[in-house]
Amino acid sequence: MNDFTFSPALGWIAGPILATLLAAAGAAYAVWFARHRADTDASVIACMRRVLIALVLAAMVMTPGMRVTTTSRAVNATDVFIAVDVTGSMAVRDAAYGSPEAIDRLDAARRAVHDITRLYPDASYAAVSFGVTGSLDVPLTPDGLAVDNWADTLRTESTSVSAGSNLDAPIDRLILSAKAARDLHPDDTILLYLITDGEQTSDKTRRTFSSLRAYINDAFVLGVGSAQGGNIPVTGDGVPSSENGGEGQWVIDPSTGQPGVSKLDESNLTAIADELSGGYEHMDATHTVASGRTAQTSKAYRFTSTAKQRTRVAPVVWPLAIALLALLIWEAGAWLATSRRLM
Repeated sequence: MNDFTFSPALGWIAGPILATLLAAAGAAYAVWFARHRADTDASVIACMRRVLIALVLAAMVMTPGMRVTTTSRAVNATDVFIAVDVTGSMAVRDAAYGSPEAIDRLDAARRAVHDITRLYPDASYAAVSFGVTGSLDVPLTPDGLAVDNWADTLRTESTSVSAGSNLDAPIDRLILSAKAARDLHPDDTILLYLITDGEQTSDKTRRTFSSLRAYINDAFVLGVGSAQGGNIPVTGDGVPSSENGGEGQWVIDPSTGQPGVSKLDESNLTAIADELSGGYEHMDATHTVASGRTAQTSKAYRFTSTAKQRTRVAPVVWPLAIALLALLIWEAGAWLATSRRLM
């Protein structure tokens, strides 16, 4: 909507005062001319011209303009942080992902990562793997293919260096990365996907994930594995269990002397989801990222645009400037003509 209005360039105090003085000067000259018409050589047209000059100047001081309403569209980007457990227990072959086929937990995690990148085609991604420690493997990037390639290369850490699963290992890396993203893009929506079997075997007390709530907008904890569990295969550095060459070689539980059994711990996963103010979902034969609750929630974050209306005043002074210039040229011409006549 466009409306005519005034917006004094000198402000609403000085502007009206100066405009009033100019208009009063023009009116005073008209009164003086009417009273002293017989004593001056000026014509009525000259009087009208000079009064018009004063009135045009007064109008220019008030700065006439058009009120213009514009609509701007702000786009909220989405930053997706993905943290994947790579401890030795993730090599247990008791997981499923969208089919009854038994796969290892890390393979289920890889498939979940691929579904996440498909759900957020316009997002930026950061990827963290965690075992004994957390590692930022992929800094925040809009390249979803880089995250897919990262997922394909994920391997469980060597069972020889494992000191027990500690679920809080990725917290420090996630806080630093999410805080940096929030500082750089304060209007972005930041999401966290944590993919793990939820097993905590370390003697250390797990730290809470609640400190991440200051930097993320929503969180999804995805559980892989089964409540029945399975034996943990012996793995080497960077070598998948299927290629380890030691079929039937299992990690031995020192307390029993028997192969250790790793089980999905849903109580830990639910607790972490609560600490993050997010949700928990178990990935199994009938539930995947693409078909589960997170797929429905993701629609709100893919691409959010907000329309905002702003009103501004566009000054329209140039017609008055042209009129003033014409009047001044006319006045100068009349003055020159009078001067020559009097010479």
